[in-house]
Amino acid sequence: MLKTLLLAIVFLLTGVALLSVGIWIRKGGKFPNIHVGKNPAMRKRGIGCVETQDAQARMENPMAVRER
Repeated sequence: MLKTLLLAIVFLLTGVALLSVGIWIRKGGKFPNIHVGKNPAMRKRGIGCVETQDAQARMENPMAVRER
């Protein structure tokens, strides 16, 4: 049981290390930005980030008519 757990941890650590080799080797390397709001193709289609859209929807509208 313990042997299997240690083997699984070694495999996971090896996988993470291999996935990040490109980031370590490249000068100024960083993780790719996969945020929807930063993607030019998505912006061109008018698709935005859910968090940004939610924040915009929660902003108070200065043109709104006040109810009693």
